Amino acid sequence: MPEEAAEPRVLVVAAHPDDIDFGSGATVAHLVATGWRVSYCLVTDGDAGGFDASVPREQMPVIRRAEQTEAARILGVSDLHWLGYPDGRLQVTMELRRDLSRVIRTVRPRRVICQSPQRNWERIYGSHPDHLAAGEATLCAVYPDARNPFAFPELAAEGLEAHTVEEVWVTGGPDPDVVLDLGEHLEAKMAALRAHVSQETDRDGRLEPMLREWMGRTATAAGMPEGRYAEAFRRIDTR
Repeated sequence: MPEEAAEPRVLVVAAHPDDIDFGSGATVAHLVATGWRVSYCLVTDGDAGGFDASVPREQMPVIRRAEQTEAARILGVSDLHWLGYPDGRLQVTMELRRDLSRVIRTVRPRRVICQSPQRNWERIYGSHPDHLAAGEATLCAVYPDARNPFAFPELAAEGLEAHTVEEVWVTGGPDPDVVLDLGEHLEAKMAALRAHVSQETDRDGRLEPMLREWMGRTATAAGMPEGRYAEAFRRIDTR
């Protein structure tokens, strides 16, 4: 049996540390629990983040990598890929498409989860320019770059064969058509987010009620009974 069939793989791509935990942390916990091998790709180190001006800026990438690594561990993920692009200045370049293609060809996932390249007019915070750029570059890497054996010949020279991703799940965008009931993983999602100490993620104890409101609203919109908590995605067939 091929390895992909025995252990399905999913690659989650995000612009910043903590984006995955906010957008799809409960889904990651669910995938790990159901036998998926989950890998992360963080496009930036989140070096423009934080709130404490006394922390030297050059320390922030190290701090945020450590926080994201711990948050991933909480959800059962140990395979993290870091691209090191500058936080707050991300653009869809051929270099970024190449680097994402490299990760896709390395991980060889059946599914990719990424941020939406479409701005959400109802909630501006989900549409950080880095999120939009990371989403667009990831979709470009899925199609056509990673599957085209003649794109980025330097990747073939590294021994990385072309790979076709079967589907992409987009988080934070319009018109979701995959909604997962994930209440059993809400505590794990909150624990992962609390690992991002440098971001004051749980300042004044607001994290739990905020997540319950967000995920509860998502569940209600999908017709689930009251008291359920969900995460939603737009599925794209990319075979």
